Amino acid sequence: MKRYFAAVILALCAAHAAHADDAVTGGASGPAAEGHPDWALQVTPYMWAAGLEGNISPLRRAPTLHVEKSFSDVMDDLNFGGFVNVWGRYDRFVLSGDIMYVDTTDSHATGPLPALQIPGIGTIPSGASVDANVDTTQFTATLQGGYRMLDTPEFSLDALGGARFWYISNDVSVTASHISIGTVSASHDESFGWVDPVVGARFFINLTDKLSVQGQVDIGGFGVGSDLTWSALATVNYTFTQNLSASAGYKVLDVDYKHDGHVFDTRLSGPVLGLTYRF
Repeated sequence: MKRYFAAVILALCAAHAAHADDAVTGGASGPAAEGHPDWALQVTPYMWAAGLEGNISPLRRAPTLHVEKSFSDVMDDLNFGGFVNVWGRYDRFVLSGDIMYVDTTDSHATGPLPALQIPGIGTIPSGASVDANVDTTQFTATLQGGYRMLDTPEFSLDALGGARFWYISNDVSVTASHISIGTVSASHDESFGWVDPVVGARFFINLTDKLSVQGQVDIGGFGVGSDLTWSALATVNYTFTQNLSASAGYKVLDVDYKHDGHVFDTRLSGPVLGLTYRF
């Protein structure tokens, strides 16, 4: 009944998150450039080839279904995706910011179906065919400040704390066709969002003059926004010049959000590739 319609919508909506973010810091980070021992600032646009697995009910009080999509599935539906990380340091004080924006459109057609209820249309008789089109936008931003606990030429360790902001919007269009009702259409817009407090740490290890390793983890939510969210990132970085470096690694972002009829319990994971410009 209603469950099948929700299944169509949720499966279509799932792709938006899989190319996300994160939501955690992406790309390479390193020590301050020579000539600026007390401060550093860098910007890292990056790609995240993430897949998605979890349980989603983006429309309020719709049934919750399990979804699983590979990165290639997500790319088929992607309209636009943007990911950027900004990191700065002044003396021992540090700032980390990460922004993700993803817009996807997916569609699905199926039939004949058993009788079911569709929001905005009403009861659809048995044997009808249904076309569903979903445009989904996700914005995630993580902002953290902190303090450099350890700082040597070979190793640095930062303690971090801040917040992760989530916003998800779904625009669903449905068309049902049956001999008894003809063709009827309806649209439904819905959005929801929340804020998670997060705490974390970041380390950086110089292996050679050109090669380094970086890692960052955080955990949060604590029932304030989501029940729990956590992220982990590890990259290997290569420095081309004093101002330019590249990084490759792996990133995971997990969130368990259930509130006011919405469910967003997902894990995003996959390789990351970033290019950093250091001022």
